[in-house]
Amino acid sequence: MGEGKLFCQYHPVCYWLSERKERLLRLLKDLAGGARFAALQQEQLLPALVVSHRSMILRPLMGVDMALQQNKATNLWLASVHVDRLVIRPGETFSFWRRVGDCTAAKGYLPGLTIAGGKLSSAVGGGLCQLANLIHWMVLQSPLTVTELHHHTDAIFPDSNRRVPFGTGTSVYYNNVDYRFRNDTHHTFQLHIWLEGGDLCGELLCDQPLPCRWRIEEREHHYHLEEDGWYRNSEIWKRTIPKDPGEAGEEKLIFRNHSRVLFDPSLIPKEEIR
Repeated sequence: MGEGKLFCQYHPVCYWLSERKERLLRLLKDLAGGARFAALQQEQLLPALVVSHRSMILRPLMGVDMALQQNKATNLWLASVHVDRLVIRPGETFSFWRRVGDCTAAKGYLPGLTIAGGKLSSAVGGGLCQLANLIHWMVLQSPLTVTELHHHTDAIFPDSNRRVPFGTGTSVYYNNVDYRFRNDTHHTFQLHIWLEGGDLCGELLCDQPLPCRWRIEEREHHYHLEEDGWYRNSEIWKRTIPKDPGEAGEEKLIFRNHSRVLFDPSLIPKEEIR
């Protein structure tokens, strides 16, 4: 006898009720937790650049309709407005969904690519993982503290013009799968996000220059065939590099990838197989 269904699987209304329940639980948890969420967007940019990055919006992906990628550009522009120039003061927490809100068609969002359970689909507002990924990549190269992160668990696509190490992204799904970080320093930080020339662009700024810089490195990257299929493996390390040459730096392992390969294994580069 198969396992019984979850309540949310019986009917679309049951799914809707389950989602609303989870949203209410998230709200109650936030109220009980007492976190101070960043909410101030100021026109003036802070003076010190911590890190900048840009990622290609119309990235060709095997088996993905380019119309969904084009819609993603609209979704990214609509969402970025709520994040651009946001100030994160000492003790404040950034919440992706508290800033962006529910991405509905009534707000102008279009169907975009989504990934759930290792399967490709589309939904209104799809594609916003790219914005969360951009922010997370910059936060990794800073002293800010990540407090909620949901890793992509599968290797769905082969590399195509990848600009950051595999495994440094994050999933987001309104509003229970959030991306959050907290400012545990005595400095004030600011996000600057914009679209330019087919790229999603970002800067993480600070109220004054920091004494260190940070570098994220992927090590021990390889593919390996296991009993149930191919897996992509690697280690993600964070190096702290003081600007004063007289001070010692440090490094720490922040994540180990062990991701099932869902694309055609024949596309795995032979030199990356162990």
